[in-house]
Amino acid sequence: MKTDIAQAKQVLDKVIAKQRVHMYKPIQVAEILHRVRRGELTVFQVEHDLESYRNPSKRWRDSVSRLLLDQVCTSSQKFQDNLFEANAVPPSILAVLAQANVDGIVERYIYQKFREKQHRILTLGRLLNEGTIESFNLETFLAEFEYGKAIKRSIGKAFEIVVYALFNTLVKHLKVTITISADPAEMELLREFEEFARLLLGIDVQNPTVSLPARLYRSGVTNAADRGLDIWANFGPAIQVKHLTLTEDLAEDISDEIAADRIVIVCKDAEKEIIDRVCQQLGQCIQGIIVQSQLVEWYGQALHGAFSDRLGADLLKSLRQEFRNEFPFSETLNPFYLEREYYKIYQPSSPFWLED
Repeated sequence: MKTDIAQAKQVLDKVIAKQRVHMYKPIQVAEILHRVRRGELTVFQVEHDLESYRNPSKRWRDSVSRLLLDQVCTSSQKFQDNLFEANAVPPSILAVLAQANVDGIVERYIYQKFREKQHRILTLGRLLNEGTIESFNLETFLAEFEYGKAIKRSIGKAFEIVVYALFNTLVKHLKVTITISADPAEMELLREFEEFARLLLGIDVQNPTVSLPARLYRSGVTNAADRGLDIWANFGPAIQVKHLTLTEDLAEDISDEIAADRIVIVCKDAEKEIIDRVCQQLGQCIQGIIVQSQLVEWYGQALHGAFSDRLGADLLKSLRQEFRNEFPFSETLNPFYLEREYYKIYQPSSPFWLED
């Protein structure tokens, strides 16, 4: 039976609802529809010739996301291509959306939904910027992600920036240093490969030992399904931060797929028995498991404890910076919206119609 516009909208809405604030997949749909509207693709191609736009549409999407978010999708090709599978927006649905996209109404709808999700993030950003050492409450901040429908899927990233801001602040104020030193018995070998040692390790025969400040680095944006590196340190650990409700199946999944040398897992409502089981399965890989109550306690100590005068301002500054890095809302959305002339569209009878 042929799909009608209402059914196609349901499919699109389902995909939009699953997205984080970056909305890469809906943007890719919008840009495919935009090319059809401009005559660069036909509805027939959309439905019957996926290869004509599968890869080009990723470039179209990245061009827009770079403009609006200063980021591009870094997920695996397999994950990106899931957009066109039956459980997402297959070509048959795309073709119906393309036909419904009169004057760009479906494109406009997608970017309105994008703006809705970004609006909630902007509100949280303002609350964070206006927060003080005395007023900031981590539980309230995380609850906005936990219960805010539009941004709930970003709770993992919220935990990541919360953990990174705390770890980074404490490592910096503890003034931790690491030492790189060549064995004195290997001076001749060092002399032979002195240029290599100087370039890679920062040591040479005259200076065979060097001390560096300990540093933590976030590895950048990753996909929700990715179990890759979240945070790495120049003193050894590669840390994964996950906001999880631990179950037997998930513990086994993590055990099988984890790749980091050491792992930190941030858990929601984790039980001691399951935590111990995860530790046993991951063995020496486990650096530690953090539950939300611990994060709240540590933030309370940093902001209100004996060392709050040293830690508080820096912790909030780091959290604000990481929030901006993770959820960068560019001021280019309105000019983009105007350039596409979406504001001129007026189709109250369309199921895709939303007031601006």
